[in-house]
Amino acid sequence: MAAGLGTRLRPLTERWAKPVLPIDGRPVVAVLLRELAAAGCERIWVVTGHLAEQVEGLVGDGSAFGVGVRFVRQPDVLGSADAVRRALDDGARVPAVVSAADTVFAAGDIARFVAAFADSDAAGAIAIRLDPGRDSGRAGVLRKGVRVVRMRDDDPASVWTAAPLWGLGPAVAERLCLDRPPYELENAYQSAIDIGEPVTAIEIGKTRDLTDPLDLVEENFPYLRAT
Repeated sequence: MAAGLGTRLRPLTERWAKPVLPIDGRPVVAVLLRELAAAGCERIWVVTGHLAEQVEGLVGDGSAFGVGVRFVRQPDVLGSADAVRRALDDGARVPAVVSAADTVFAAGDIARFVAAFADSDAAGAIAIRLDPGRDSGRAGVLRKGVRVVRMRDDDPASVWTAAPLWGLGPAVAERLCLDRPPYELENAYQSAIDIGEPVTAIEIGKTRDLTDPLDLVEENFPYLRAT
């Protein structure tokens, strides 16, 4: 999913699409594609919107990253579930792995996630990361063992938060975009959980994202980080 406006990164994202901005000097979407290739993903649908030409020009046909790529346009800010639905309508098939195009995962975490989802026989999977004290401000995830109970946990003591990496099976896919826009993946997964479908929580390591303009400096020049 590479269609977002990147509003928290403005004014940078008024000129550049967030997925083409760098972490460690490399475009985030390029790092993601290589990790997907290493995980055995061969066909990838990239959903673009804001400044789509920048993302599409960088990614090309995907051959530079070891994958085959198709592009689908999302004409408006209609939500993450809508982005996934557009890829499915264009020929993507489930089971599938869904990722935001603006997050760098630790090396090998996507491959481990893909393998764990494939072995789970679950309707869906959510990548979760340890976030002690929820200092990041992200919403918590309520789990019991390996199963997700609620996509949002209001308990401030919760230490697990969702990462933008999902395993999508048929039971979740058929519940996409059944609510009101903007259609979000979180709602489709919760709807599946509510009818008893198993959604598994798969633990991954830390992720890196560009949240505000200062992050662009700190993620590329780590010696400038405040201590």
